[in-house]
Amino acid sequence: MTSFVRTLAGTALVALALSSHSRTAGLAIPSTAKPEEVGLSAERLPRIHETVQRYLDSHQLAGAVTLVARRGRVAHFEAHGVQDLDAQTPMRKDAIFRIASMSKPVTGVAIMMLLEEGKLRLTDPVSRFIPEFKDMHVAVVKPGYVAPATPAGQPRPVPEYYTVPANREITIRDLLTHTSGLESGDLGNRVGGRLAPRDTKRTLADWVPHLAQVPLDFQPGSQWTYSLLAGMDTLARIVEIASGQTYDQFLKQRLFDPLGMKDTGFFVSPDRSNRIATLYERTPRGLNRLDTPSWLATTTFFSGGGGLWSTAEDYAQFAQMLVNGGELNGKRLLSPRTVDLMATNHVGDLYSGAGATTGRPQGLGFGLSMEVVLDAVRANRRTSSGSFGWDGAFGTHFWVDPKEKLIGVLMVQTPGTGVTRDFENAVMQAIVD
Repeated sequence: MTSFVRTLAGTALVALALSSHSRTAGLAIPSTAKPEEVGLSAERLPRIHETVQRYLDSHQLAGAVTLVARRGRVAHFEAHGVQDLDAQTPMRKDAIFRIASMSKPVTGVAIMMLLEEGKLRLTDPVSRFIPEFKDMHVAVVKPGYVAPATPAGQPRPVPEYYTVPANREITIRDLLTHTSGLESGDLGNRVGGRLAPRDTKRTLADWVPHLAQVPLDFQPGSQWTYSLLAGMDTLARIVEIASGQTYDQFLKQRLFDPLGMKDTGFFVSPDRSNRIATLYERTPRGLNRLDTPSWLATTTFFSGGGGLWSTAEDYAQFAQMLVNGGELNGKRLLSPRTVDLMATNHVGDLYSGAGATTGRPQGLGFGLSMEVVLDAVRANRRTSSGSFGWDGAFGTHFWVDPKEKLIGVLMVQTPGTGVTRDFENAVMQAIVD
């Protein structure tokens, strides 16, 4: 869990109103095109492979799958390196990856579908669906508390704290924007592990009500701090209650089947297990193989915060739906205005303010479950202002660029390499029209 926390806690997301961007006609993926047919350079696109190859040669990655689509057609789709270092199995385009927090935008879309149906509002208190959340409290570290020294490798103790009543109830918008305070810091996560241990052998219905016992890390709406799993898992439970379906059933019937995402779900069936990309961590001695974390190895706990497995092609369907304004292959999941709302900054300067202490660049904001670039120059991003997307703890990344009618998907299984920004650069430099 340490690398999961470390990778995601430093990643924040952004948003910008996209009311004026033009829409793609909704051509199907995997409809393919020659690069020049969609304004990309056939001479420059191979720099994507060259970029990834540098990470392979320096032993920072074992393999990757990259996909780029523009104007609704795929112009680049390539597998790089190997799927498993020991077996030297070549990476395949249909390799299956643990996408971790790239599950969160999927949860965001599920919530927005129910919003459009009138089954919930962004301003609804969570207690409307889960009564246990009615009277929440906020943890306050006792004045003068000094954390004792702990031996290397040992967990830090829970700080001494007292609680005060929350100023208001947490809302669906708070959970979508990571401004709820629910398991949003060291204290909340540690107390949560004691008061509401996450048992992935059970279900969301079993676990989520117990989260109401965990004190919030701050007053609702007062800060932006990433809720690693609890916030989005609570939203997944709200989807279950509002829809009358288990979360996996809702996603399959309402999102994955309509979008043709045939290899996306909360676990991998035995007949597809040979397609799973091996998980690695970087060490001074090279890549070290890791087992699938226990919090992900479950067939009953459908985590909206980080539980999905997917492929590059599958996730491209989801991203293409967003760049199309909510529609793909003649099937509309959301209205264009709802996609615009998701990609609008909902947190004021809370996200950029948090960056002052975390080293996060300015020019970013946070929408409803996704990052959006408010100002590409200030954010030092190669993607366009107005782009939005999200990462996964194990290195996966996607973004949607409405201005360029472009999507990019990067699938790897090693966190913290830095390949994300280099991949974006390699894609953007290939645009020539």
